[in-house]
Amino acid sequence: MDGSNDSSQGDGGPFGRPLFDKPSARALSRVGVVDIGSNSVRLVVFDGAARSPAYFFNEKIMCALGAGMSETGRLNPEGRERALAALARFQRLGDSMGTGPLTMVATAAVREAEDGPDFCDEVKKATGGNVWVINGKQEARFSAQGVLLGWPGSYGLVCDIGGSSMELAEINGGHVGKCVTSSLGPLKLRDIKGGKRARKQHIEETLAAMHAEMGPQNNRLFLVGGSWRAIAKIDMERRGYPLHVLHEYRMSAKSVRETARYLEITNLEELRQRAGVSPARMALVPHAAEVLREIVKTFKPRDIAISSYGIREGLLYEQMPQQLRDRDPLIEACRFAEAKDARVRGFGKVVYNFILPLFKTARPEQLRLIKAASLLHDVSWRAHPDYRPEVCFDNATRANLGGLKHSERVFLGLALLHRYSNKREGTRFENLYALISPEEQHQAEILGKAMRFAAMLWLSEEAELGKLKWHPRKRLLELKLSPESAPLFGEVAQARFASLAASLNAETLITTSQS
Repeated sequence: MDGSNDSSQGDGGPFGRPLFDKPSARALSRVGVVDIGSNSVRLVVFDGAARSPAYFFNEKIMCALGAGMSETGRLNPEGRERALAALARFQRLGDSMGTGPLTMVATAAVREAEDGPDFCDEVKKATGGNVWVINGKQEARFSAQGVLLGWPGSYGLVCDIGGSSMELAEINGGHVGKCVTSSLGPLKLRDIKGGKRARKQHIEETLAAMHAEMGPQNNRLFLVGGSWRAIAKIDMERRGYPLHVLHEYRMSAKSVRETARYLEITNLEELRQRAGVSPARMALVPHAAEVLREIVKTFKPRDIAISSYGIREGLLYEQMPQQLRDRDPLIEACRFAEAKDARVRGFGKVVYNFILPLFKTARPEQLRLIKAASLLHDVSWRAHPDYRPEVCFDNATRANLGGLKHSERVFLGLALLHRYSNKREGTRFENLYALISPEEQHQAEILGKAMRFAAMLWLSEEAELGKLKWHPRKRLLELKLSPESAPLFGEVAQARFASLAASLNAETLITTSQS
């Protein structure tokens, strides 16, 4: 089955309506997407920045629709009942949240089951909505587009594992290339007769055929799907990794092998509890680990990254005009946050332009972090002053922000912490600082103190604060205040400027320009 006979498809694709009426749109109206997978059924409601949508609501029910299908050819009866109940609840939630009709997408179990069409009819009766059943290559493409939502312009191989299938898709310069699908889902692997040896042979033969079709794929391997995320949680637990954010978590081929071995020698129930994995998911993890170990052996990726974005985000990306796709998701999310939460909208741009002379040699990837910090510098002003620095750090490191490596999250968090505090010692986050170098920690301190000072010269969005000049060889920090900002350079502002100069190990020169 595929979606070709589904009346819900129109000009709006599976949504049945256009989501991005204008390429210039900054905000996304609330949208609900249901992913009916072989193992779980999940509702995600998106809201917020159009290029970097936030999760307004997210709920998952483990239904195991695909369990036992290898023998019966039909959906798991118990899972079917659970899924129908979940979908009725999701439709009621969508109505109360104002999403409009939910977009429901079904993957391998429903498309392969004899009773898949009957199930879709039941869903229609229960919810009033159509189920869009996608084929394997569509599933691969949507998953790859979901990765591109978070990593624009990426190169590599996207691997999406569900309960009953596993897909591979090539991404190259922001575009999706070849796509293939397979039956390497852990629910199906569990049903293979002959134990571990038979599974290993089946996995090796299937991946060899996929490798022949896909060709060499030695860039990054992006992992999409709940079983991969569970393995990443276990890898974090094994390593004692301090930042429990799955999106953009990196693994090496060696760590995959070590974690697969760790699963074999560790009590799975104790490990499940320590790593925070559900019992239903943990039951599939050993089989998924067998697949991942062979994928890494077959394709030899340069590195491995976990993506929290997949089919649901890929459906949004499908509708985005290219002008919107080309925007930086991090900057768009920060702009949206500033417009929603900052005291003076647009002042982040003023701050960025004012402090930029301190970072003349910054590379483009550093400049985007400086811009992001400037846009976010005032969005946490409602927090209690005693906790504001830690709130800023926590928000930056754990927020739903695309296009951020873990090290970049820590850098951004430290910069925003220093926006409100001269020191970073004594916080509950000190174990995270080691994810960036001492030099990067120092640069984050300079950025934070520069924003802390600039915020004292609080004027309108179009204000001219004056000019900063940094002479690194002379170790001289020069400040030329504009006539309108000079009266704002009071005792507290002077103290913050002195603190910035101390971080630069610099002398200061202060003048006032004439009007």
